[in-house]
Amino acid sequence: MTTNSEKEDLQRYLQAARDALVWKLDGLSEYDIRRPMTRTGTNLLGLVKHMIGVELGYFGPTFGRRVPDLPAWLRSEELNVDMWARADESSADIVETYRRTWAFADATIEQHDLDAPGFVKHWPEDRRDVTLHRILVHVVTEIHRHAGHADIVRELIDGAAGMKAGDNNLAPGDEAWWAEYNDRLETAAREAHHA
Repeated sequence: MTTNSEKEDLQRYLQAARDALVWKLDGLSEYDIRRPMTRTGTNLLGLVKHMIGVELGYFGPTFGRRVPDLPAWLRSEELNVDMWARADESSADIVETYRRTWAFADATIEQHDLDAPGFVKHWPEDRRDVTLHRILVHVVTEIHRHAGHADIVRELIDGAAGMKAGDNNLAPGDEAWWAEYNDRLETAAREAHHA
């Protein structure tokens, strides 16, 4: 495999996760995309907002690129400010900012070879010197983790599940099959608990 095709593979996985994360917002109300669904506040729009900061940071300053039009919330000292959206922050603006972030990140990826050096100031000293390859693997891993969070959160909100529009990547069962399947899992869990 050539370095070019390795970079293309990593970028393809990156874009697939980006698309999946944004797709999880489709068809939901402003309330549903913002509401906390876990004790730690995990919410769909917050996951998108978080990835803006991740991609801008890792594909900007890490490789000596200044981020144009840095969102004000990224300059804030507020803890977890990137994990939720205020009522006055437009979801459409956040999604559009994320799409512009893709273009910024993709330009960094395009301009550099996989072995291009970078520096991550906030990482432990012995790991701060990185390459584009290392950062791509890191970001692809992180976004797929958050896309998985979004998948579960979306299913909790309205039952919708799956990998992408037209390909849910789930067993082909109908509602009755899924109900029976869940009953089997519940029975197995109870039996294991009492064994």
